[in-house]
Amino acid sequence: MTTLILQGAKLDNDIAHTIAARTGGTPEAHDGCWRIRDAQASSHEQLEALRRQHLVDINALPAGFDPGQVRLLVTDMDSTLINIECIDEIADFIGKKPEVAAITEAAMRGELNFEQSLTRRVALLAGLDASALEHVYRERLRPNPGAEQMIAGLQARGIRVGLVSGGFTYFTERLKEHLGLDYARANTLEIIADRLTGKVLGTIVGAEGKRDFLLELCRSLDITPRQAIAVGDGANDLLMMKAAGLSVAYHAKPKVRAQAHIALNQVGLEGILALLG
Repeated sequence: MTTLILQGAKLDNDIAHTIAARTGGTPEAHDGCWRIRDAQASSHEQLEALRRQHLVDINALPAGFDPGQVRLLVTDMDSTLINIECIDEIADFIGKKPEVAAITEAAMRGELNFEQSLTRRVALLAGLDASALEHVYRERLRPNPGAEQMIAGLQARGIRVGLVSGGFTYFTERLKEHLGLDYARANTLEIIADRLTGKVLGTIVGAEGKRDFLLELCRSLDITPRQAIAVGDGANDLLMMKAAGLSVAYHAKPKVRAQAHIALNQVGLEGILALLG
């Protein structure tokens, strides 16, 4: 038996009771969600079918995961915490957005090696005036729905929040300050004479770098990875997500949804708070 957590704008009493009947559980209304107690275990495919039919998020916490013990959440940035892929928008200022975006999309689907794809994309930005970064941050970048609510709710529970990205420190550091995040790590673009050189400084933060960041924070906080939540949308988030006690696929690629504990597609990031009770 398990507990299912239901969320979504279309969720109502009728849908909750219908899903409860299908899963053999007892529905209970809670603030911002419904919970179905003592539901029969359902496969990923069964839950996906119910999600598509009713257009609501239906998730079960993994066995052994204790929401009350969570002390850390680490989230991806591009298309997860924020609404854009920063590198695609930067490329727009040099007339190469379609070319760069196609590579980004393939990398997020897991069809390309992330580090190689990032090197290739950044090389296309060579010569661009660095002021384009500020334009992207001020004019195009926005936190995704529910981001501030999620962060406030987590920190009210004493949970630290880290931001890790295969993108760039120019954006992660500003978001860290603006949103009051505890930690941030990303890649650094090389800039000489106010122009991008088309290179990244140091070791690229890719899939392994994201995982290592989460594990490093766990060690510094003296907690186990089971006490951490990892949130992402692309294939380069999977190693980090597999290392955490709870993995959340947020409006994610199919490959990521299939491997994550939780899939959120109908709610914003505030939906993570319902998982914590």
